[in-house]
Amino acid sequence: MTASGAQAFRDIFFTSEDGLRLHARDYPAATSGVEARLPVICLPGLSRNARDFHQLALMLAHSPTAPRRVIAVEYRGRGLSQYDPNPANYNVMMECKDVIALCDTLGVKQCLFIGTSRGGLILHIMTALRPDLIAATILNDIGPEIEVQGLMEIRDYLGRRSTFSSFEEAAEALTAIHGATFPTLDPADWLDMAHALYTERDGSVVADYDPALNDQLGTIDFSKPLPTLWPQFESLAEKPILIVRGEHSNLFSAQTLQAMAENRANVTAQTAEGQGHAPLLHRQDVFQPLFAFLSRF
Repeated sequence: MTASGAQAFRDIFFTSEDGLRLHARDYPAATSGVEARLPVICLPGLSRNARDFHQLALMLAHSPTAPRRVIAVEYRGRGLSQYDPNPANYNVMMECKDVIALCDTLGVKQCLFIGTSRGGLILHIMTALRPDLIAATILNDIGPEIEVQGLMEIRDYLGRRSTFSSFEEAAEALTAIHGATFPTLDPADWLDMAHALYTERDGSVVADYDPALNDQLGTIDFSKPLPTLWPQFESLAEKPILIVRGEHSNLFSAQTLQAMAENRANVTAQTAEGQGHAPLLHRQDVFQPLFAFLSRF
């Protein structure tokens, strides 16, 4: 099987501190003798899973100049990870502890983290729980302050829980909903996204996460200001950070990005042109600065 197939990675199952069986994908570096390079651990968005990072992981693991190990996490209730019988546990603190459990299981002492959306929030929490694990961070369309309108749109989108007859139909629906904020994507990109977001179950194509996940968004009072994580970001910014913002993102504002990068020597900012929330990191215009950043470590 080629590197693009299932044998490009191995499935890892590990146990959370409260006994759930959780899953991650482990992509080994294509060339032996590169163990000195820090591994990359990829943390997906709220309802996403390890498949979100498949193309990026292949590009990093099979780089002709600097291949390195990549691990893509699936939080509880997503992908192949066990659903939590208590939906209240779908929170960033518990999910951060799950990521730490994975690192401890694999014996990872320090690594480079890529956090997309929810994954970036988890990294803000990790600076308090286990800062020693973090060598450097890439934040993908997320920061210590998020936009209410964007979060409301995510809540409404997840609440629909559509079922499709095929991945092609799912891709068409994704294009209809998100096409305006991702004008640079082509039909193949949308089909890839459908395969990452959805799975085939009982003859239908459905979202690959626990429906109870949306319950937590339903508890937010959007009439009040959302909490921010600026003190945690200050701690995170003590180490190198690359921040990627989608040009058309409605969750992560250009103003917040500017405030994060201002007067901070460790922070580099990059805009993903023609993309919204959250950018595809394997597209060449984003991948090149991302790869250059990772190559420093």
